[in-house]
Amino acid sequence: MATYLMLLNWTDQGIRTVKESPKRLDAAKKLAKDLGGEIKTVYMTQGSFDLAVVAEMPNDEKLASFVLKLGSMGNVRTTTLKAYPEDEYRKIIGGLN
Repeated sequence: MATYLMLLNWTDQGIRTVKESPKRLDAAKKLAKDLGGEIKTVYMTQGSFDLAVVAEMPNDEKLASFVLKLGSMGNVRTTTLKAYPEDEYRKIIGGLN
């Protein structure tokens, strides 16, 4: 499974209904599972982003579907980074000529 770091900001709609965000998180976890993935960790953060999420998905296409479905609900905007664990990082760097 591929790992992704997702940085989220609540939209105006999302912050107005912030008390409902735990229910939305539960729905997002179900959506991830339905797509064959998993939300591994969620952090509420201070600074430029409201939430940080570590998720695993089978591939980039499933992740794209997940992010588009989340965004289409109108409560969050996402910035997503594909993450490479240390062993993959070492393999990538080791393959440089």
